[in-house]
Amino acid sequence: MSNEFNLFGLEEDVVDTKYTTKVGVPQYLPKNSKPSLYELYSDVKYKQLIRNISVANITDEEKEFLKLAATRHIVFTYSKIADYYAHASKEMQELMEQSALVIIDFNDAIANGYVKLSKNIKDIMEKTGTAVSENNHNQYAKKQGE
Repeated sequence: MSNEFNLFGLEEDVVDTKYTTKVGVPQYLPKNSKPSLYELYSDVKYKQLIRNISVANITDEEKEFLKLAATRHIVFTYSKIADYYAHASKEMQELMEQSALVIIDFNDAIANGYVKLSKNIKDIMEKTGTAVSENNHNQYAKKQGE
């Protein structure tokens, strides 16, 4: 803990934050039963939006855009998706991986473009020999206060 001055010049205690470069991959153990496809998602809000868009007095191009945007309201249940994946055909599993519905292999996730930022940060850290630590954070914070 350190003492710093806030916007009004009053001294206050600041808790130092610790950073880590550890990356843990969550492990999921699939259930024995294969869920139905309809258990993998909820499209209630999506369907409601599509109905409203379809009857709206807007251009066809605007409707097309809004229908595409409405897909973000489809809610996926990833635990059920993982269960389904465990029981799916090889071809279905590969397609699910390509869509990032499941990430089985970190290297495949990099190849498919889903973890570019993490890989870029890791590469930079390896090139510079730097690890983010409490000491690095404190040095950065001191420089910012100068």
